[in-house]
Amino acid sequence: MLYIAANIIVPTQFAGYSMMSQTVSELSAVNSPTRALWLALVVPYGFLLIAFGWGVWLSAAERTSLKVAGVLLIAYGVLGFFWPPMHLRGDEFTLTDTLHIVWAAITVPLMMLQIVFAAGLGRDFRIYSAVTLVILVLFGVLTGLDGPNIAANLPTPHVGIWERISIGAYMIWVIVFAVVLLREKSIRD
Repeated sequence: MLYIAANIIVPTQFAGYSMMSQTVSELSAVNSPTRALWLALVVPYGFLLIAFGWGVWLSAAERTSLKVAGVLLIAYGVLGFFWPPMHLRGDEFTLTDTLHIVWAAITVPLMMLQIVFAAGLGRDFRIYSAVTLVILVLFGVLTGLDGPNIAANLPTPHVGIWERISIGAYMIWVIVFAVVLLREKSIRD
């Protein structure tokens, strides 16, 4: 919920920012007027994600796939603390911009693997997880297709929508995953 709140609050502090045509990363870009606010909100999110991953690990008992999902959640949370910032559109493309793309190329598969390894919690959750993966791939591809236009400072009329759908699908999946784990625990107790 914290990450979703950051995505709603922070854009209002960036004059001229468009949630429709600009990426989430532009909120934390080098020289962005919202970089400090963004970091102040998402650093706690990283710690919460790590704690959730640890909770998944602890709840896994003998289920190796859930333990792997917990480790992947922890890795994803830790990696987020070291995410290199991109530069604002129109600024010179530097090493941190390249590393930003590399981080995305690492974290997106981590998200997808979390979903794959956790999906064994029943038929309905497996179907829901499969649908989430399809959404991540589809809207991730649409986002990626606009990548060169971002670097070239060209229009990207829908990149913000595509990326937020992808991020939102993952965030909602995490919430549903937590609820499924809680229900499973209450049934066992």
